[in-house]
Amino acid sequence: MAAIPGVNFGRGPSYQLGVEEELILVDAAAPHGLRHAATDLLRVLGSEVPGHGRLAPDTYEAEIELKSAVSQDAGEAIGHIRALREQIRDAAGASGSLAVGAGLHPAAAFGDVVHIDEERYAAIVRMLRGLITRTPTAATHVHVGMPDSATAILAYNGLRSHLPLLQALAANSPYWYGLDSGFASARAQAFRAYPRSEIPRAFRGFDDYARTIEGIVASAEIADYTFLWWDVRPHPLLGTVEVRAMDAQSDLDTVAGLAALVHGLALHEARNPRPADGSEILMESSFRAARDGLEATIWFDGALRGVPEVARKAVALARRQMDVPELEIVERILRDGNGADRQRAAFARGGLEAVLEHLVRETLPG
Repeated sequence: MAAIPGVNFGRGPSYQLGVEEELILVDAAAPHGLRHAATDLLRVLGSEVPGHGRLAPDTYEAEIELKSAVSQDAGEAIGHIRALREQIRDAAGASGSLAVGAGLHPAAAFGDVVHIDEERYAAIVRMLRGLITRTPTAATHVHVGMPDSATAILAYNGLRSHLPLLQALAANSPYWYGLDSGFASARAQAFRAYPRSEIPRAFRGFDDYARTIEGIVASAEIADYTFLWWDVRPHPLLGTVEVRAMDAQSDLDTVAGLAALVHGLALHEARNPRPADGSEILMESSFRAARDGLEATIWFDGALRGVPEVARKAVALARRQMDVPELEIVERILRDGNGADRQRAAFARGGLEAVLEHLVRETLPG
C-alpha cells in the first residue's frame, strides 16, 4: 500500500466540515462501569444512520465512534451528532449500554481492556503492546475540507499554533483509574506515550509533506499515514485537514463551539499564511494546557498568555471567516468552565459515582 493511498483535495465543495467523536461505552445501570460491547451495540444499531452519518468501531470494545455527515457548518454537523447520540440512547434498553463523552473513563481499572477483532486494530496492539492495554482513550476530531493540497498545508501549518488553546478548552479527563490525575486532560498525556502522537513540524509544501510521510511509513513499518496520530494532520484520502488534539466531550454545545472554532481558524490560516511556530514551543504549551486547562498560560503571538486572552483572539480571527452563533459557546466555556471543571464539581458533590452520573446525563440527556 502507498504511504499516501489517495489525494482527494478539491473533490468536493471546499471548506465543508465533519465531526467525529469517540464515546466510551458504560453499563446502563449505575455505577456505569466500562462495558465492552461495541460489536454487540453495532449489531443492534447498524452502522449507517441515513441522513446523519455513521456509527463505527474503534480500537476498543468499550468505545464507539460517531461520524457526522459532511456539513456546511458547526450547527449542521452537531445536529447530525445529536441524532447519532440519540440512536445510542434509545437502544439502551436493548443493548444494556450507554455512552459517555470524556477523554478517559474516570474509574476504569488499569488493564480493563478488550480490543476490536479487526486486523487494523490487531496491528496496533502488536505495535503498542502494553501501552494500548492500559485504558481506552477518547477524543473529538474535526475535519475541514480543503480545495487543494497547497491550501491544505497552509491550513495545517497555521492550525498547529492553535492546538494548545483547543486542548485547554476541551480538557475533559481529570480522573484516571479512580484517582485525580492532577491534570485537566490526563488523556492527552496518556496518548503522548504512543509513537507519532506529537505536534509535528510545519511543511514547506505538499511535496515536503509527502516525502516526510514516505520516510516515516518506511522507518516505522506501518501501512500508511493513517497510523500517524499527530494532533493535527493533513488527510489526503479524505481531502481534509483534521484536528485531533481534543478530549471527547459530554456537553454537545461544547462540541459545537470547538467545531466552529476549528472551522473558522482553518479558513483563517489557509487565507492568511504566516511564519510557523516551532514544534518544541508548541509541545511545551500543549503540556501546560493539558495540566492546567483554562488556567494555563500558553505560547501565542510570541509570548506566554492566559487561555482566556488567547481564546478571545482566536474567536475574533475565526469570526472574520464565518460569524456563526456557535462561536459564542467559547465565551461560555471560559465563564462556566470546561468538562474537567464540571467533572471535579461533580466529584465534590458525590465522588466518582456522581462524576459518572453527570457524564451520562450530559452526554445522553433524556
